[in-house]
Amino acid sequence: MVRMKVFGMALDETSQAPILILKNEAEAQVLPIWIGAVEAMSITMALNKIPFPRPMTHDLLLSSIKTLGGLVNQVQVTDIEDGTFFAELVVLQDGKEHRIDCRPSDAIALAVRADTPIFVNPEVIKTAGVSEDNLKQKIVKSEEPDKWKDLLDSLDEDDTKYKM
Repeated sequence: MVRMKVFGMALDETSQAPILILKNEAEAQVLPIWIGAVEAMSITMALNKIPFPRPMTHDLLLSSIKTLGGLVNQVQVTDIEDGTFFAELVVLQDGKEHRIDCRPSDAIALAVRADTPIFVNPEVIKTAGVSEDNLKQKIVKSEEPDKWKDLLDSLDEDDTKYKM
């Protein structure tokens, strides 16, 4: 597994769908993953530590895991099939490791909140990764929350197409 970090967000110019960009600093590899607008907003808000008055869905899930004695140890993007990415939450509870199937966007939203590492199967990077130099889309870095919020606010969810 290759350790990666959230590098930023981009917007697909054709479909207007948000794209999560993961990056491996050592290799200058990036992995673009098309995600939903709601998940993109959740990840961006968590990266920028923007508080909500009540727990959002990813906050609720993390709180539930902790309340039940679990710890989100890491997330893994495990596979890609026909353009659809697959991921697992790796949760430790009572000395046991539990692997929970989930969408990468949800796993990463939890990883950001839990300050947990993100790993990607090298075969996924080989299949869907690109070099940093080849990434042509405009990337909105996590330090630019207002710009990302403006982009998301302009989206019509009925018009976006993405694979989860």
